[in-house]
Amino acid sequence: MSTQLTISPSPHISADSSIPKLMYGVIIALMPAFFVSIYFYGIGALLITFTAIVSCILFEFLIQKYLLKSKISISDGSAILTGLLIAFNVPGSLPLWIVVIGSLVAIGIGKMSFGGLGSNIFNPALVGRVFMLISFPVQMTSWPKPRILDFSFTDAITGATPLALVKEGLKNGEQFHDIISKAGISYSDMFIGNLGGSLGEISALALLIGGIYLLMKKIISWHIPVSVLGTMFVFSGILWLTNKNIYADPVFHLLTGGALLGAIYMATDMVTSPMTPKGQIIFGVGIGILTILIRAFGAYPEGVSFAILIMNAFVPILNIYTKPKRFGEIKIQSKE
Repeated sequence: MSTQLTISPSPHISADSSIPKLMYGVIIALMPAFFVSIYFYGIGALLITFTAIVSCILFEFLIQKYLLKSKISISDGSAILTGLLIAFNVPGSLPLWIVVIGSLVAIGIGKMSFGGLGSNIFNPALVGRVFMLISFPVQMTSWPKPRILDFSFTDAITGATPLALVKEGLKNGEQFHDIISKAGISYSDMFIGNLGGSLGEISALALLIGGIYLLMKKIISWHIPVSVLGTMFVFSGILWLTNKNIYADPVFHLLTGGALLGAIYMATDMVTSPMTPKGQIIFGVGIGILTILIRAFGAYPEGVSFAILIMNAFVPILNIYTKPKRFGEIKIQSKE
């Protein structure tokens, strides 16, 4: 018998997961949020999402074919998912040329410069988002007000996100409850999505529906989302109890900004998050603490993107120090 088989030691694990299956699973989970963005922002949401997805696919193809000269992998769904997440992290009125630049940075710098999918250290979509925020701060913080099923091409009326309104109001000496009352911000609108913000972060309901789908399909585990959101709730709750006039309550923090989008869909990225449950919980706690620190004491009203990218840098360390004991490993101590 000429064929030789190499059998590795047990235990053996068999799974039917694949990269395309996981990527398209997350894309399906994001569809409720996508439809909500179309409902509230109309043609702007469609154009930005289409531009981001096509740009990411095109840039990944060109880089793999002409620069890396490697196997083309655009069919695995990762470029589509990156484009979708980029679109979900920008305002509905953002000029399309900025979306293209952000997509190039996300794919070219955030992903392919490290060797492609599986080798990147940072979440590519967030690399693109932070680059756009720093390079084009005015355009990235001009939030159109919701216009239900308005598919006209007229200029959108801009407003501020709840987080930005609170940050500005507190800076002017106003109290938290007075700020949201004067602005007409309701928790029901924040839950449904009838407020200003990035395309994919406005509806907590839609994001939770997608999150439940991901958990049921076992595409993600509960460790990161629960630890991120739980830490945000506890930390912001402590601040709120110390002074309810200058700190937002925990529910406000969870329903606004990119808390749910970041915790469920971006912090859980398999490539840039820890491999072990213990590491994932530490990772999530770090994101939650950093997010509230930035929101409460930093210059930016939002902090999820920065928090995830910072914690991405600690993933290799977390993987080393939280890895389980090897099967059959025996620790031998030397006698001196």
